[in-house]
Amino acid sequence: MRVILTHDNADFDAIASLLAAHLGDERYIPVLPPRVNRNVRAFLTLYGAELPLHPAEDLPDEPVEAVLLVDTQTLPSLRNMSPEVPVRVIDHHAAKARLKPHWQVYLEPVGATVTLLLAPLQERDVALTPLQATLLLLGIYEDTGSLTYPSTTPRDVRAAAYLLERGADLQLLADYLFPPLTPQQRMLYDILLANTEARRLQGATVAVAHARVEGLTDEVASVAHKLRDTLETDALFILVTVPGGIQLVGRATSERVDVGSVARHFGGGGHPRAAAALVKSRDLEAVRRQLWEVIPRYVRPGLTVGQIMSRGPQVLAPDTPAREAAHLMQTFGYEGYPVVQDGKVTGLLTRRAVDRALAHGLNLPARRLMEAGSVTVRPEDSIETLQQIMTDTGWGQVPVVDETGRIIGIVTRTDLIKTLAPRPRLPGRLNLAARLEASLPPARLALLRAVAALAEAQHFALYIVGGFVRDLLLERPSPDFDLVVEGNAIALGRALQKRFGGRLTTHRRFGTAKWHLEDIREDLAQALEEYLPAGVRPTSLDPADLPAALDLVTARTEFYAHPTALPTVAKGSIKLDLHRRDFTINTLAIRLDGRHYGEVHDYWGGLDDLRKGVIRVLHSLSFVDDPTRMLRAVRFEQRFGFTIEPRTLQLLQEARDLLDRVSGDRVRHELEAMFREERAEAMLDRLRQLGLLSAIHPRLFWDAGAARRFARRHTPPEDSWGDLPRPRRMPLPIVLGYTLWLMVLPPKEVEAILRRLLAPKRLLDIAVGAATLWAQREALRAGRPSKVTMTCETYPLTSSYALYLACPEEDPLHEKLARFAAEWRHVCPTVTGDDLRRLGLPPGPVYKRILRRLRAAWLDGEVRHLEEEHAFLDRLLAEVA
Repeated sequence: MRVILTHDNADFDAIASLLAAHLGDERYIPVLPPRVNRNVRAFLTLYGAELPLHPAEDLPDEPVEAVLLVDTQTLPSLRNMSPEVPVRVIDHHAAKARLKPHWQVYLEPVGATVTLLLAPLQERDVALTPLQATLLLLGIYEDTGSLTYPSTTPRDVRAAAYLLERGADLQLLADYLFPPLTPQQRMLYDILLANTEARRLQGATVAVAHARVEGLTDEVASVAHKLRDTLETDALFILVTVPGGIQLVGRATSERVDVGSVARHFGGGGHPRAAAALVKSRDLEAVRRQLWEVIPRYVRPGLTVGQIMSRGPQVLAPDTPAREAAHLMQTFGYEGYPVVQDGKVTGLLTRRAVDRALAHGLNLPARRLMEAGSVTVRPEDSIETLQQIMTDTGWGQVPVVDETGRIIGIVTRTDLIKTLAPRPRLPGRLNLAARLEASLPPARLALLRAVAALAEAQHFALYIVGGFVRDLLLERPSPDFDLVVEGNAIALGRALQKRFGGRLTTHRRFGTAKWHLEDIREDLAQALEEYLPAGVRPTSLDPADLPAALDLVTARTEFYAHPTALPTVAKGSIKLDLHRRDFTINTLAIRLDGRHYGEVHDYWGGLDDLRKGVIRVLHSLSFVDDPTRMLRAVRFEQRFGFTIEPRTLQLLQEARDLLDRVSGDRVRHELEAMFREERAEAMLDRLRQLGLLSAIHPRLFWDAGAARRFARRHTPPEDSWGDLPRPRRMPLPIVLGYTLWLMVLPPKEVEAILRRLLAPKRLLDIAVGAATLWAQREALRAGRPSKVTMTCETYPLTSSYALYLACPEEDPLHEKLARFAAEWRHVCPTVTGDDLRRLGLPPGPVYKRILRRLRAAWLDGEVRHLEEEHAFLDRLLAEVA
């Protein structure tokens, strides 16, 4: 006999899981537990006869040979079942400790276990009755709070939709999910309400209610639901005496308190939002005290204003004219500015007020237009406090002040909305110190820690930003990193130069410094020994691991005067600095100074998008500001196997015509970055799919033939080809990439494309030469060695090598080009112009014709030794005469 079992005091998810498991494999008998919740019992009283669910006492007297355990990891006892029976577990709860090693356990974090068991039924399209569909949907709705709990997944929603399509009755759901309290439960509710204690723990309100009652027969979960709704706390725990001990039930209304972990501490289990445990004790007061001791361990610290604010805010003086304020608002995109006098906030100037004044032709000062008042928050204030202040005052930009009233930051309505959105990703939640130290060579790690130490000494916040953080999280670490200073990068650079030596170059306009280390690597490696982490030997410091230079950038913001323009920059915070970047996955930062070492800062959803594998721009004008981001979007998408998310893809398609206005060298830089990638062919094909190639130039194309040719760009030339000419500072694979890609086009079109890209003259000559040779390949294939040699020599040798790579090995022209490189191009006649002069031939163009004829004769085998050459020369001279 094979059976399906679940936990005692079963809810709808447990009973629905019994049904779904049986429908998936009818060899298994679904066994009702001894006790079920009251609303479940009411449902089964009316409809149980129509469902294939069996009480344990009705089972045949046979040994149990296999168990399917659903919605629990605790095996209940059953007659005729041995301790060694094979057990397969299907559950959506977190794994419990000490599961038996011979059990097969399948756990997946979805909202309800029935969702997991429904998947094979959906695949097979198993027929369901409306009643079966209703019970299955009851299981999903009860455990997901009608699809509202954060633990709800898209799979739960799809499963619910599937069941509705099969006739699930929503009216029955309403009847049984929210039943009224019985008289006994109502009495318990009144006792609990009278014995409730609420405390504020790390910004969350938690209540504990207790009741000592005798002869309780109704379940208490419904009472906990009603009491939670009445008290409106972040979490509620109730303790009720029952025959087996003390029943603990936990319910939460937010993610701040993990009631499931609290219940597990007492031997129970459940979800972060709903959990229960049976405490085998008769001392209610002792359990209540212990509960209050345990709860704080599972309360997440509340977010504070300091975690989401932007530091170093821009402010206005009271006499700032409206036109100047409007210019600032348009430039930086802010909706409002604090008005500050003598370091104190006196009001808020909004874009609406400025626009209305200018519409009336009034260039009034800020003090005449602002909303007067000193509405501020402190960094330690809670998000709830901020929300209340914004609601009460209507201010969408609230200044953040320190204990002296000095403004140190600003927090906006947008910051608050992003924080209140589901699954916020904010600073301080993730620390990558260990992964950072494991990924860098010791010398570079010591250098990083030294820079961080000097930044802390100057009270600067130091961040490692961008692609390094992204790749570190993707477990593709790079030794190269970019550093951003929230403060003064030039001052930090000078402190580093003073401490360690080296040369410093600065750019005051952009607030950047470059610390040159080429000449001090040996001494610097020794000086950095004191900055190594504990346990790392100084002997592991290799000076060669140090970079040639280190770039330091002051945190800044930027704006674009017009589409495709290069940005104008201004000093800003790390948050604004990250916002100027191209995609969310590149907006991550790791803070390095002091106690913040290793903290990840994610203001724009980069962690979520990394996890989802999507490329997303930060705002709707991103591609308008810089159209080359469209090319980078494709590069990152293909490099990481990600997907450009739908809204970003829509913005890209709307902006692609702007590529025509971008300078050629910027476009070429992006294309050559793709050429260096492993998946370059896929990137170029994606550009074709999105219409970006034709947006760069109407004749720019990509097809299977181009992909085959382009893939050969890394083929190293044999020694016979010698040193192939190419533009300075352009690697040969880049040159060959362009040449092999474009060579099938008419030479004039190749020239037009490369001129659009502002390609170097030598690259243009090579690619146009290859296109010309490609157009003549039939003649070359049939031509004699002299024809091949003298045609190929008309163009750069790299052009011929490109044609050689483009021809299949079985092509006769491939062999001819190989012989051209190895033999034919080195063949010359022994006769020279001086010989012709001694023979009395007047100098002139005839010399060139004779010498070419002689060389052709050698190449084509008409002349094989000196006597034949002299005879051939005599005939040529006779023809001339």
